[in-house]
Amino acid sequence: LALPHSSEYIEISDARAGHYAISSMQTRGAPAIAIVAALSLAAELSTMHFDTSASARTHIHMQLDYLATSRPTAVNLFDAITKLKHAVDTTITDNGQVVRDTYVQMAERMLDADVKDNMAIGEHGAQLIGNDKVRVLTHCNTGTLATAGYGTALGIVRSLHAQGSLDRVYFTETRPYNQGARLTAFELLTEEIPAQLVCDSAVSALLRSDPMIRAIIVGADRVAANGDTANKIGTYQLAITARYHGCQFIVAAPTTSVDLHTKSGADIVIEERDEAEILVQTGFERQGVLEGRLKRVEVQVAPVGTRAWNPSFDVTPAELISAIVTERGIVVKQPGSSEFDMAGHMRGE
Repeated sequence: LALPHSSEYIEISDARAGHYAISSMQTRGAPAIAIVAALSLAAELSTMHFDTSASARTHIHMQLDYLATSRPTAVNLFDAITKLKHAVDTTITDNGQVVRDTYVQMAERMLDADVKDNMAIGEHGAQLIGNDKVRVLTHCNTGTLATAGYGTALGIVRSLHAQGSLDRVYFTETRPYNQGARLTAFELLTEEIPAQLVCDSAVSALLRSDPMIRAIIVGADRVAANGDTANKIGTYQLAITARYHGCQFIVAAPTTSVDLHTKSGADIVIEERDEAEILVQTGFERQGVLEGRLKRVEVQVAPVGTRAWNPSFDVTPAELISAIVTERGIVVKQPGSSEFDMAGHMRGE
């Protein structure tokens, strides 16, 4: 929460600390949430001794169920929990330490796999957009700070930049938590990628004024079987304006974000957060930032007593999405269809 003005490392030594880091948004981004949850329990287990395999499995299941309550929308968390439970449940042994070690090794493999998947997403997405000099726009933060590394939508931006195809990336402030203005700006500045910040409400005007913008690229917290996509609030309106202006609208997500058990976006549970995140703005005193001394301040924006609606995500219908890019490749709709066949993509078809 101190970014972009200060980098602080928080020790996560057990599942309780992991749960707090996720629910308080010290860590956010669907892939990162899953990795933090998995590794927080791995850190806890590394200090424990189990006499029997049954006691190890009971503890692991209990803590994973607890971690599942941290945030409800991102499917990556639940996908990781399912896989971790399966790994320990199918380990044939009476030795509790073997079950413990199986869990820890599985969590570490998830970390490595996420980075590899993100780099593959970047390559596929850059291929889709092309080799010409282009400008793109992205929303929220989908980079290293939201994943195990490299990023999903921002991974595509990185790949475009690496191959010399990126003229500029525009990125939204992403109200009310300002993940774009704080986190995406931090990543882009650090890597010296040409970029420009825009207000959430300025995107339609930007698309009309800048014909070089080839695509809007966003991440995903959950992709339903038909391609409907839950992502950071404001994504849906970006898809609408992209369609009106003839701009590609691309979703970048690992297959761990695909939920084939959810038929459509109508079945996705949308997290609603405290209205204070809209009514009150939190940041650092400007003069202090310039002088290198950080002082966090809260500013009451709306009149006291104002009510606010604060959904953390919205659902973009598949009809408005041009393509979904995963580590396995590029998913497009069949001619005449308004939906994606995500089950077929997961089967390798």
